Amino acid sequence: MPEPFQRTIITDIDIPFGSLVLFFVKASLAAIPAAFIVAFILAFIGWLLRLIFGFGMMGGMVT
Repeated sequence: MPEPFQRTIITDIDIPFGSLVLFFVKASLAAIPAAFIVAFILAFIGWLLRLIFGFGMMGGMVT
């Protein structure tokens, strides 16, 4: 027989300030390569869309 559903409420988390700062520094440094990867993926998708549909070439050459 499964146990009944029990609710848990967390009221306080005690994290030292230094550990919290270190965590945010690590998260910031990890976000930099992640942003490059996301930008590369979006640029590749944009390149594919331009290749397939010809976006950006509808106005002809502008001199």
